[in-house]
Amino acid sequence: MIEKASPIARFLVVSAAFVVVVSGLKMAGPLLVPFLLAVFIAMIVSPLLTWLKNRRVPGGLAILLVVVLIFLVGLLLAALIGSSLESFRQDIPVYSEKLSAMSTSVQQWLSLRGVEIDAEQWQSSFDPGAVMKLVGSTLASFGNVMTNAVMILLTVIFILAENMGFGEKLRLARGADTSQEWLTKFSDSVHSYLGIKAAISFVTGLVIFIWLSILGVDYAVLWGLLAFLLNFIPTVGSFIAAVPAVLLALVQLGALHAGLTLGGFVLVNLVMGNMIEPRWMGRGLNLSPLVVFVSLVLWGWVLGPVGMLLSIPLTIMIKIALENQEDTRWIGIMLGAAENSVKRPADSSDEAEH
Repeated sequence: MIEKASPIARFLVVSAAFVVVVSGLKMAGPLLVPFLLAVFIAMIVSPLLTWLKNRRVPGGLAILLVVVLIFLVGLLLAALIGSSLESFRQDIPVYSEKLSAMSTSVQQWLSLRGVEIDAEQWQSSFDPGAVMKLVGSTLASFGNVMTNAVMILLTVIFILAENMGFGEKLRLARGADTSQEWLTKFSDSVHSYLGIKAAISFVTGLVIFIWLSILGVDYAVLWGLLAFLLNFIPTVGSFIAAVPAVLLALVQLGALHAGLTLGGFVLVNLVMGNMIEPRWMGRGLNLSPLVVFVSLVLWGWVLGPVGMLLSIPLTIMIKIALENQEDTRWIGIMLGAAENSVKRPADSSDEAEH
């Protein structure tokens, strides 16, 4: 029926289906977010599980070792971040007040030099204290999701257990003669992307934490965590992560340390984003800046702040899936950056391996 319809009718049907699916995802957000986090964690640790299996470690023991590692990392993060996050949220009003006072001083300085700006309009249009409140609420919402840690961990266990026999079940379901090359390419590309991106993001967050600790900026562990999380968002993520740390350094230590903080973020992200990441991952998995922005808005609206953090990995997975099917490869190419659109998924995975 749809094939015989006019192009406009097909477009309307597909658009209506898209709206229905997105609306359903938004309504199922509270249930969907922990599940997506579990899928995200499972895909990151899947290469480790594969490595253990290749060393002839029994499947059950390999899963147990991976789960214990996830549990220990979770306990470490909870111990390091829990108290810092609570203290930061309590200090937000103090930082916001100081930033508002500095903003007012800038407005008055401009007025003395002939740049007349209404004080109320200035305060409503330029309120740096709102950045601190937004960061606090975002980290708090991420912490609230992690209260479902038991459910997330159980889901990770079941995903890892299912993943071990999924390929064989799919082969039996579709027939022994059916080629599973597309599934292998998709799985390898996703695992390669998430594994390399997670490692690079971890190094980025660690270096930011060390640098801010040397400078004496408060809550350096929070800004390191934020740099780790937002590094999954290309182009804009690193700049967003730098804003609260720079503002806090400005309030706490002065303009010099704020400049050093900003310089540290810029240097780390130039090295990691322009030198190391392209070397290990290749450029074939990049998204166009417009797709990055639309993904942030769409997934943020559907799933909240956590959706914004997962927006690019989710979109990359969709892009890889589209590129591995002949009928939809053109859509995956359109999602990519212009200079990388001619590359095929196999090229990207090959670069990542080298």
